Amino acid sequence: MPATAPITQDLLTIPRKAAPEGPLNLIGLPRAELRAALLAIGTPEAQATMRTAQLWQWIYGKGARSFDEMTNLAKDYRRRLAENFTLDRPELVTRQVSADGTRKYLLRVAGGGEIETVYIPEEDRGTLCISSQIGCTLTCSFCHTGTQRLVRNLTAAEITGQILLARDDLGDWGRTPVEKRLVSNIVLMGMGEPLYNTDNVRDAMRIAMDGEGLALSRRRITLSTSGVVPEIERAGSEIGCLLAISLHATTDEIRDRLVPINRKWKIAELLDACRRWPRLSNAERITFEYVMLRDVNDSDADARRLVKLIAGIPAKINLIPFNPWPGAPYERSTPERIEAFARIVNRAGYASPVRTPRGEDIMAACGQLKSASERTRRTRQPA
Repeated sequence: MPATAPITQDLLTIPRKAAPEGPLNLIGLPRAELRAALLAIGTPEAQATMRTAQLWQWIYGKGARSFDEMTNLAKDYRRRLAENFTLDRPELVTRQVSADGTRKYLLRVAGGGEIETVYIPEEDRGTLCISSQIGCTLTCSFCHTGTQRLVRNLTAAEITGQILLARDDLGDWGRTPVEKRLVSNIVLMGMGEPLYNTDNVRDAMRIAMDGEGLALSRRRITLSTSGVVPEIERAGSEIGCLLAISLHATTDEIRDRLVPINRKWKIAELLDACRRWPRLSNAERITFEYVMLRDVNDSDADARRLVKLIAGIPAKINLIPFNPWPGAPYERSTPERIEAFARIVNRAGYASPVRTPRGEDIMAACGQLKSASERTRRTRQPA
């Protein structure tokens, strides 16, 4: 079956890659484009594949930040690389460390836009939550990021750069095997909707999964979407990572309010797309994310509807206690209500872990991300 044709985003059209200003950034380029760039500066055809492999290893295997570090390349060739290219990561503006060890990075990208990236250490893994857009256009009513206007898509360099910067900060280069790395898992659950930026997300994740690149298994990468239905099957075939769905409601009436993209693609269409996800099996289940909002979507009836809706889909349900933010219109469900909801889901045969909020003291928990500069601008606006 041919891949689903890419869609254009509502409200504005965003180019796949921003027009380069000055030297070309080699980070985020697919291997073929990197090779073409080297040929364009006079690298002999007979050497191009070897040089591509050398740079790939330096950039993604060793975390090189300058061409001077690439000591197996001749000095004059390193000089030519430096004259034509860069290895730019996003700029680190601030780093906050939570009492539970969670780290939140505020990063500045080309044009002055800002994004947030979060690192969550756990006993058996270290998960990096990365952003795919500056801001967001989805306006989910329970999500702090949804109150920040969309500026643009991130480039593949800016998406990949978040991983490189986190590994820089954590001193994570040179660790083998992957299980011993501090960044062992990636979730595309930060700012923005990944499937409104599929091409750049795909290119960045292919680098993350490349055995000679960042070398993460596709099963260590999870893409979370609010339900861009036409792009789901394409993402499954072109990226091939794990899938998470931000569901959060069991009726179209409630989901229209919580996740406005539901007004375009209803729950039934979304779940049909999930059933077509490549490699869907008990070994590669879809995760349904469900934020627990007091007296909104947390009743026993909601729990029973949920298990009926996803019947036949190998899945697990992540129950997410609502993480409050200033001016939020909702309250977190009580622990007793969350437990009762989880019990119904679990009895139906679905794993229903309750996510432990992480980094709440630095506004790094799920649904709380929003660039500090945007928060500051809003607080300075007159009432």
